[in-house]
Amino acid sequence: MKIKKLLYIILGCIGVGLGAVGAVVPMLPAFPFLLLATYCFARSSERLHTWFINTKLYKDNLEDYIAGRGMTWKTKIRIMITVTLLMSIGFIMMHAVPVGRIILACVWAFHIIYFIFGIKTLSPSAQKPVNV
Repeated sequence: MKIKKLLYIILGCIGVGLGAVGAVVPMLPAFPFLLLATYCFARSSERLHTWFINTKLYKDNLEDYIAGRGMTWKTKIRIMITVTLLMSIGFIMMHAVPVGRIILACVWAFHIIYFIFGIKTLSPSAQKPVNV
């Protein structure tokens, strides 16, 4: 059981690291890595989970989504653009695999539909005030 907890802690730390880089670098999405960190820390260590959910990184990127409130259009668009750009690279590289292109196009379309209609959109005024 200790090996499983250690693996979750390592994956959570990797998720936090990549999520922090993704919050700054436009081509690397922070959202999925921070979700990974949340999941891993919740299953490995109450102390790490409590620390993580109190970080600015978590509060700025995940708190509203995890609480079921949704995302702002700005966040949704940033995620959709990043995923579209990254999937475009795969789409271009699959020029000799038409089935792969069809599958990738379907995954992309479902992704866009999910973010537009499946996740509640918060108005900017509904967002919590930012403490500086």
